[in-house]
Amino acid sequence: MNTRTRLKELGNSLHFKTLEYLIVFSISILLLLWLVQIVFFKIYYEKYQINYMNELVEKIINIDNTNVIESMDDITLDNNICLEYMDYYGNTYYYNNKISSCLLGHNKIIDKELIKFKQSGEETSFEKILNPINNSVSLLYGIKKGNGYIFLFTSLEDIGTTTSLIKNQLIYVTLLAILFSIVIAMFLSRRIAKPISDMTKNAKILADGNYDVEFTTTGIKEIDELANTLNYLEQEVSKTDEYRRDLMANVSHDLKTPLTMIKAYAEMIRDITLDNKEKTKENLNVIIDETDRLNILVNDILELSKLQNNQETLNIEKFDIVELISDILKRYQIIKETENYNLILESPQSIIVKADKKRISQVIYNLINNAINYTGDDLKVTIRITENQKDCKIEIIDTGKGIDEKDLPNIWNRYYKKEKNHKRNVVGTGLGLSIVKNILEQHNFKYGVNSIKNKGTTFYFQIKK
Repeated sequence: MNTRTRLKELGNSLHFKTLEYLIVFSISILLLLWLVQIVFFKIYYEKYQINYMNELVEKIINIDNTNVIESMDDITLDNNICLEYMDYYGNTYYYNNKISSCLLGHNKIIDKELIKFKQSGEETSFEKILNPINNSVSLLYGIKKGNGYIFLFTSLEDIGTTTSLIKNQLIYVTLLAILFSIVIAMFLSRRIAKPISDMTKNAKILADGNYDVEFTTTGIKEIDELANTLNYLEQEVSKTDEYRRDLMANVSHDLKTPLTMIKAYAEMIRDITLDNKEKTKENLNVIIDETDRLNILVNDILELSKLQNNQETLNIEKFDIVELISDILKRYQIIKETENYNLILESPQSIIVKADKKRISQVIYNLINNAINYTGDDLKVTIRITENQKDCKIEIIDTGKGIDEKDLPNIWNRYYKKEKNHKRNVVGTGLGLSIVKNILEQHNFKYGVNSIKNKGTTFYFQIKK
């Protein structure tokens, strides 16, 4: 990896991005402070003074005409202004000067403004004028009060010194803010980026097939949710990998067994029983049976693959579920007669349901096969059908040893078994319950299993009418 690539990766890292965003944020805040305190401070100060003087004008307007002069003392005492109250002809009733740069008191500028105010006929006037005493902008307000006029004057102070002081302070504040941003970014990187980096490393280890990893929580909600999700993923991937290994071992076993028998009986025919027609026929029947079993296994694997990949759509139709199950039970007549199995159907005479008939027949066939494989010594299997207004419930009940509660969630997995030593089922391939699960979930039908140790197991599903 060259230096340019490393620098690019470093620039895209969470550590660097955290630092970058915090510095940009700090600079943005400081830029806003610079604009407010330096660039717009003079405008803000002038606007503030104008608003303040407007409030005083409103206060004076509302003064009772009989109590004007007494109120003037209160106004000038509390505010940094000078004030003059004169009659129509310019004779002063009241004059109070609290600022050295005041222009009131028969100044030519004020006399000119007085004449202008009289001629306008307005109740109030406002002017910004240049004060020749200190070359500053000043505010002059005129108010018509009774038969006289009141003038308020104030100077806008030179804020250059204040602005320079604030500017110097902001330089230090800017440097400190950037320094703090770096420190905080380093802290956040350790608090946030490091756990994520550790998760990335563990995820790579997990991807290599090592499932002995743990994603630790940090106390941060989002990171903890990610850690918990990855821990759950690790458990599920570990289970899936175990199922995959078991599946490969079991499928290999189930493929190898019939192939071995086919080869053995073929060699027996060739070397021993070729001239014995009866023995040859028996051996050929074994070969045919094992070929059929091999064909069923391959078909089940293909069927399960199609279901899991949603390669086939459902053909929903109405049919009589009681009639369908009765027809399926006829296929088991041979084992009822030869092996004394007792298959009992408990149902109404007829129930019309809506589903994919072909798929539902697969479900029933696989569940009955499973019950036959694991029922008790009484060889009894019961198929019970009950109904309500919306759907009907189908239960397949055996009298076997039952299933441990901890094993119940796993029985729908391919080739899942309580014992690690795999044995082929009497009927079926070990994929039946997984096929059942996929078909029922494709229909969105409710299904499940109840089991009591040493009493038996009941598989059930509900099918819509």
